[in-house]
Parts: sequence; C-alpha cells; structure tokens
Amino acid sequence: MSISSHSLVIDLHCHAAGIGAGASGCYVNPRLLRSYKFGFYLRAFGVTRRELAESGDTLVLDRIAAGIAASTAVDRAVVLALDGVVDAHGRLDTDRTELLVPDAFVADGAARHPELLFGASIHPRRRDALERLDHAHERGAVLLKWLPAIQDFDPADRRLIPFYRRLAQLGLPLLTHTGPEHSFTRARNEVSDPERLRLPLSEGVTVIAAHAATCGAYEGEPGPKRLARLMRTYPTLYADLSALTLANRIGQLPALLATPEFDGRLLFGTDYPLIAMRALSSPWPALFRLGFRTTRTLAAISNPWDRDVALNRALGVGHDILESSAVLLGLPPVTGVRARHQTTAGLRPST
Repeated sequence: MSISSHSLVIDLHCHAAGIGAGASGCYVNPRLLRSYKFGFYLRAFGVTRRELAESGDTLVLDRIAAGIAASTAVDRAVVLALDGVVDAHGRLDTDRTELLVPDAFVADGAARHPELLFGASIHPRRRDALERLDHAHERGAVLLKWLPAIQDFDPADRRLIPFYRRLAQLGLPLLTHTGPEHSFTRARNEVSDPERLRLPLSEGVTVIAAHAATCGAYEGEPGPKRLARLMRTYPTLYADLSALTLANRIGQLPALLATPEFDGRLLFGTDYPLIAMRALSSPWPALFRLGFRTTRTLAAISNPWDRDVALNRALGVGHDILESSAVLLGLPPVTGVRARHQTTAGLRPST
C-alpha cells in the first residue's frame, strides 16, 4: 500500500501524566491518587510509581516516544499538557485541581524526542494567561488543549474574548473536550456542550471538538448532532476521533463517518493511554461488523497505536482522515512508499 506526496500520520490527542517525581512540576490531587483509576492509567503508560520515583516523571514521555518510534502506522504524537483550576484571583488552586501536567514538562519532552509534539494547556482565567500563551507559542506549541469540565470554566464566558483573539492571531488550534467526562473524580459536564464553542469560533479560532461530543446529550439533543449543526456555520470547526475505537464509543464511529457535515472535518487522535488498556480498546465489540478473522488479526497487534490505526481503517476511516491532523497542523508532507502502512494492508475499510 502506498501513498505519494502526502502527509504524516499524527496522533493529535495523546495524554501524559506524572506524580511530581524528578521536579517535573506534575501534580495529582490526593483524591485521584487514591482512586482505582490512577493505577490503571499508570499501567497503561507502562510505568509504576516506584519507577517514577526512581527515574522521574520524564519516564512517561520516554515510554510514549518509544511506543511511537516502534509504531509502523503513526509517525508522531501531540502530547498534551493539562493546566489546573484557578481561583478568583487567577492563581492555581491545587485543592480543586485534579491533575496538572505543566507546559514546560511537555515542551522539554518534545525537545528531547523527535516523535513528540508539544500540546500546551493554559487556563484562560490565569492572570498571566496571554503571556503564557505567547511563551507556549515561542516554545513550539502546535495547539492548545482544554478540558473545561475538569478545569472548571465555561468556554462561552465572554471574559475570554481577549484570549480567543490572541489564539486566533497566533494561529494555534484549540483542542477542547466535548461530551461527558468520566476519567476523573468529578466533572462539570454542562460546559462540555458543543454549543459553548460558538464564542471562540466567532472570534476566528480553529476549534477541534475532542471525541466529537459522543456519548452525551444536551437539552435532549445528541452531542454529535449539535456539533454537526455548528459545522454548517463555522468552517474552522473540526472534531477528533480520539477514544472512538474504545468499547463504549466504537458503535458511534460509523455514524459519524456517514454524517455529511463531518466530511473533511474529522481528525485522527487516539486518547492514549486509554488505547493501551486492552479491556477498553479491544476490537471484539465490533466482531459482527468486522468478522472473526479481521477481529482476531486486530486483537493480535501489540503496539497500541498500530492497533488503533488498523481498527480505524477496518471501520471505514480513510487515509485522508488519518493524515488530516498533520495537514491541519501544517506539518510538511512526505513522498513515496511508507512501510508503516503495511500494518493495515490486509484490513480494508468496511462498507
């Protein structure tokens, strides 16, 4: 299988975390640290608390880079920082912050590893939010990541207009969570409504709705339907496919692919480390759609990025979508035959 004169395959949506080891600046709220979920996340990252304590949190980024380097299907990954909650004075509020992954931690990792790209995260209500945004851009950030339901703010807050205007000036896309959030101990899910994105879109920001607002409904309307309606008005609105191959969402991917408004607006992302959790990322829930032989072949792929790409391909995701993230980020194209596409050679999109 060959592709001539086109783009790289970029995972637009790859998380990182740390426990604060090695002066990383990472932080985990004790509530989340005690939760059973955090242990699962560490195992999915391929690390233990003891390893982090001995080697530092940079081990997480090292493992991600090694996984991408070993992939035959994905070239690079945008690793996402995650800012915390801020108080009424625009200062970090650790009591209400669930998880903090600093920009500097991710930017330094991207500088060390060519497989990684820097995805910044800045709470827009910080006192120095605009200065932080400029600094992230100077350090090579390719996008800005928000999780408003966890960071406790509303994207529709008109006080954020100066921040949106600077984002638009810098040309940084905004990757923001849409749909309900269940990965943490609490969430303010009403602010994950796609309709909350009208303000940044009206200010000229390129917005990427993470997870395509799947698994949620607002005012009785499914999230993807609300997102599709917005796409008719705003040409700079996109959605990523992150987590849509997971067991709880996999049935929604074919519907998105068949929705006209999403044509040309879908971007490839994985939501790593969730794709490394075999129970969540198994292709077996799609057995009746894919058939036994294909499902078994997919399940046997060990590299989580290769398995996710192959599953996306088998469910109908074309190369144009797999390469869409690199195109949006303006990364240079490559030419010729790429051996990494052999991963999906026997897995044609289903019809």
